[in-house]
Amino acid sequence: MDDPTTPVEATGVLDLGTAALRTMLGEDWEVSVEPEPAPEPHGGDVGWDAVIRLTARHGNIFTELLVDVRTRVTPKEVAGHIASKALLVRRINHYTRLMIFAPWISPKTQEELRRRQIDYLDLTGNVSLRVTHPAIIIHTQGADRAPASHRAPSSKPMLTGPRAGRLVRLLADVKPPYRATDLAKSAGISVPYVSKLLDSLEEQLLIERDNKIVTRVDWQGLLRTRASSLDLAHHGDPVGMLAPMGIPAVIERLAQADGFVAGNEVLVTGSYAARPIAPIAVGGQLMLYTGRRDDAAMTRLTHELNLLAVPEAADVLLLSPWDQSVWHRPAQYDRYWQVGLSQLILDCLSGPGRMPAEGEKVLEFMADDEDFWRLEDLSLASRNRPFKSGPGVQELL
Repeated sequence: MDDPTTPVEATGVLDLGTAALRTMLGEDWEVSVEPEPAPEPHGGDVGWDAVIRLTARHGNIFTELLVDVRTRVTPKEVAGHIASKALLVRRINHYTRLMIFAPWISPKTQEELRRRQIDYLDLTGNVSLRVTHPAIIIHTQGADRAPASHRAPSSKPMLTGPRAGRLVRLLADVKPPYRATDLAKSAGISVPYVSKLLDSLEEQLLIERDNKIVTRVDWQGLLRTRASSLDLAHHGDPVGMLAPMGIPAVIERLAQADGFVAGNEVLVTGSYAARPIAPIAVGGQLMLYTGRRDDAAMTRLTHELNLLAVPEAADVLLLSPWDQSVWHRPAQYDRYWQVGLSQLILDCLSGPGRMPAEGEKVLEFMADDEDFWRLEDLSLASRNRPFKSGPGVQELL
């Protein structure tokens, strides 16, 4: 066991995890815990905390799980010494498996464990166990976010808040390499904050670095992780509107206004922004980010777009950007201006209804041609309205 789990904590996780295994396997299996292995001389570590034996009550067939109990496990740890340990276990005995027990295991870490064929169990119900002899296959889904009682205090920033949003969009929109100082300058945030966040992203295998230089960004994983901490309906502070003449009439006015309505910058997001790129559905609410929300500006905007405020059954939602990064790299794929692709992904994946599915289709589009939308240099990221696309035309301005 390599992380700082106290004996009491380890015993609690081990006991609860073993009990969960007994429940899942049922009465046809006996689940027993072997005595804790003796430590190696001079304070060494044998590499696991317990041996759990699974024995079929009919046939006396058994397998052994070498259980590594941890309070916290990251994708980087899985890709490093945990993967090496699992490989060693398999070389010693093909029928013996290494299994990770923890209070909670993140989706990204679960994915890395499965990819490396390492079993795991957490106390929220995330379980993956595949044994060939005797045949046992268990896969259950638990919490995809850490329960409050399982959150370890950390000085590292998380992918929440406006500053993290600015950095996430920059990492997604611009191809590496770059340093923390370059990112901080471009995003307008402090170098220490950027450095700490990059440390956290490296632990999650969302970026790779070589001597402090970011060399690779898992931009899809990064956007998904950021979106999982957002709720568009909450963060966008939506104001419901009704379009008496229909949404097409509003779209027509937006197209004529070239992104500015009565002096108020307006960008389309959500379903109507996803549709020109990856059409999978029709209808839905028209979602608009508005640059100003004071009474006078909203009155002029709603008058120009012919909208009426309604308490329910709105077909247009006016959203408030909670950070200026929402306005970065807007795009024009149809006749109207809309949020940039990385912002569109964040909005769709954190939105209601079918919006997450639309976001996934846009992700496919982005993955098919990164050169179309990702910038080659950070100096280009500060340019406003750099993207315009029409039928048969794809042009960087």
